[in-house]
Amino acid sequence: MGTVRHILQQKGHDILSVDPNATVFSALELMVEKNVGALLVMDQGNFVGIFTERDYARKVILKGKASKETLIKEIMSEHPLTVTPNETVEDCMKLMTQKFIRHLPVMEETKLVGLISIGDIVKYIIEEQKFIIDNLEHYIAGQV
Repeated sequence: MGTVRHILQQKGHDILSVDPNATVFSALELMVEKNVGALLVMDQGNFVGIFTERDYARKVILKGKASKETLIKEIMSEHPLTVTPNETVEDCMKLMTQKFIRHLPVMEETKLVGLISIGDIVKYIIEEQKFIIDNLEHYIAGQV
């Protein structure tokens, strides 16, 4: 099984982020533009939290708040679970499933180095299984 490092090598280390003083509306615009379900919250270069579609649904919409007036810092998830680049894909899948989360910030010591999603995990597993199947087919074809 691969590691988070392998996923980031394929996906890249780009980090989409938002300032904690930005409005929820502007964060949603960025999420739509980039077609993502979460943004990391960075305050002067420091990772301080994550803002997800779930945060929006539960902390803005259901509470009757206005997206154009509510600031990210009011509703972001502070201190989210994180993983390291050495974490296995299998362990990330278990963590995401057990904790009902879809995004994991990736930290290397104190530095934020990326973000992985459940979609990244599934894609990696599918590609790994396809690779194994292709190799087995080649092996079998060579034996017959």
